[in-house]
Amino acid sequence: MELTYAPRDFIINHIPYNRKKVLVIAELGTSHGADSVKAREMIDAAAKAGADCIKFQIVYADEILHPNTGEVALPGGKIPLYDRFKQLERPPDFYAELKEEVESRGLLFLATPFGLRSARELKALNPQVLKVASPELNYTSLIGELASYHIPMLLSTGVSKVSDIEAALDITGSDGVCLLHCVTAYPAPEGDYNLRLLPNLGALFGVSIGISDHSPDPELVPVLAVAMGTAAIEKHFCLSRNDPGLDDPIALPPADFSRMTAAVRRASSMETGDIVEALSKERGYGTVKAVLGDGVKRLAPSEEANYERTNRSIHGIRDISRGQIIRPGDLAILRTEKILRPGLPPFWEPWLYGRKARNFIPAGQGIRFDDI
Repeated sequence: MELTYAPRDFIINHIPYNRKKVLVIAELGTSHGADSVKAREMIDAAAKAGADCIKFQIVYADEILHPNTGEVALPGGKIPLYDRFKQLERPPDFYAELKEEVESRGLLFLATPFGLRSARELKALNPQVLKVASPELNYTSLIGELASYHIPMLLSTGVSKVSDIEAALDITGSDGVCLLHCVTAYPAPEGDYNLRLLPNLGALFGVSIGISDHSPDPELVPVLAVAMGTAAIEKHFCLSRNDPGLDDPIALPPADFSRMTAAVRRASSMETGDIVEALSKERGYGTVKAVLGDGVKRLAPSEEANYERTNRSIHGIRDISRGQIIRPGDLAILRTEKILRPGLPPFWEPWLYGRKARNFIPAGQGIRFDDI
């Protein structure tokens, strides 16, 4: 079946704001629980709820974090986060079948890789568009690998500064790139979204701008994002918020996702001032003013504490003894999360090889200048 959206068209030709072609992305992520039957059920429900694009995450635990990262609270109790990601690992055929299912409905298949292995497996699926999650925006070797594929790319910019975005775009270039403004908090307060930033980022970097929305309200941020000229809206999707997926508590179930899609389509036929005025009368002028913000790029209050912890840094895979020469296989570019210490930014990785450890570096801990 012919796809409704051509990825390069919606990324490059969304200037000025072509609201009638806003791409609505249902982020299924790993909420299928590695179950192909549930994944197909979710695809069907998201399609019926009005999604144009269905997104997944290609997970290998070793590409994301260290086994010593710590625990996450789930409905069944606490579980080591690394173990949870291990449970979600699936072979490439799993995603090939889901891609076929998505495209048979005329929808766009999208997936996020988290390292070089998953990136290369994704490339083998011949996707029309790629997605980089916010924590991987500073993962320079991954960004370089993806850029070499010359496939349109969505880059999420949560828990980032202007310099982080600039560094990523120095690798990818602006051709075929859409930045997704995001707040890396779960859930993210609507008042943290600062949506006036969308046109400012677009003008600053010469790219199309979308939004990845973790806020709980189905309409407030998405509709105001339309007013600010978004090219795409990504929102987590679930069958029920009571399901056990990592993102299900902050995702939209089908009825709410359908409500969001309908509101986005209505707003797409309106002028900016009319959208803002109508929503201000409905939700209050103060609320709308807070969501629109001042348009200055900064870390949102709800994500500030995540900076350098959610982002990637250099960690020791195993214990590194004092005096040991550091070699490939001793390091990995990982998310730090809550209990480990962050290490050097990923671009320092080549510099570390061949150098001697000054201190004992416990397995999982970030590697700092003081350690070398």
